[in-house]
Amino acid sequence: MTNNFSLLSLFTGGDIMTLFISLLLVAASVVSWAIIIEKIRLWRGARRNPVRIQPNDNLDLVVDRLIRPYDRNLWFLSMLSYVGPFVGLFGTIWGVMDSFASIGVNQSVSIGVIAPGLATALGTTALGLIAAVPAAVAYQYFTKKADDLYDTLEDSRKEMKSAIKIEKKSKK
Repeated sequence: MTNNFSLLSLFTGGDIMTLFISLLLVAASVVSWAIIIEKIRLWRGARRNPVRIQPNDNLDLVVDRLIRPYDRNLWFLSMLSYVGPFVGLFGTIWGVMDSFASIGVNQSVSIGVIAPGLATALGTTALGLIAAVPAAVAYQYFTKKADDLYDTLEDSRKEMKSAIKIEKKSKK
């Protein structure tokens, strides 16, 4: 008896649905890591060149425009963190159904009949978590940083508006 186990067969399982689920989760994970890397670069650049509001700017619009790049694409990380485990769970259910179908076809409940479907099922679960966990952590981290930046910019905006009002009153 030979053992044909490989990681590739674990995630592809020889079934088109399992292959589709696995490719979908891998693609979503790659996109989320691209967003994470983009955010890391953006925040490093912001540390070197901090965002500042100029007194002559349109204070009502400038805060939203300055914060926009920091919020961009965070929705995808949020969505993946919520949906990824469910897509992996769908793969799990598909693999368990495959195992039960194998039992029916082979009229046997041996480990050799059940194991391939269950291994594939657990593989798609793992892919769902591999995609979702980093996305969830990054979403929370970058959302908190963007919220803190927004609060700082909003405080600066309010201070400048009050300073402008005081300046206008003193000129009168």
